[in-house]
Amino acid sequence: MAKIVFFQKPGCGTNARQKLALEQAGHSVEARDLLHEGWTAERLRGFFGSLPIAAWFNPAAPKIKSGEIDPARLEATAALGLLVAEPLLIRRPLIETDGKRCAGFDNDVVAELLGSEGGRVGDDCSRPNQTPCPDPAAAAGPGA
Repeated sequence: MAKIVFFQKPGCGTNARQKLALEQAGHSVEARDLLHEGWTAERLRGFFGSLPIAAWFNPAAPKIKSGEIDPARLEATAALGLLVAEPLLIRRPLIETDGKRCAGFDNDVVAELLGSEGGRVGDDCSRPNQTPCPDPAAAAGPGA
């Protein structure tokens, strides 16, 4: 089975379900905090492959949902600058395994990891019409 580095937003219910699906498929999953990873544009770009720029962004991020940021209007350099500055905007999870990288959970890399028995967990937010998942920094309390 594969060793998977799984970049997630701590406290995200959807990421928890995705991680569990990979573990139930027999993989070793190392979860990392996407928001505090210290991204560079070059490293982050490697996860997006041939995805269109708009698909690099988390559609559930508050600045995307509000229309403050319109990923469809961005060029790659500007998009990467925003994603590095505000990792909450990054489509998640980011997955790295066996020299392959991907963004999101609905792609060929994940399908290969889960196989035909694994089902499809998907990318959709598990709380689309509710308040967002708690902010991990706020949950940690003052001085965290």
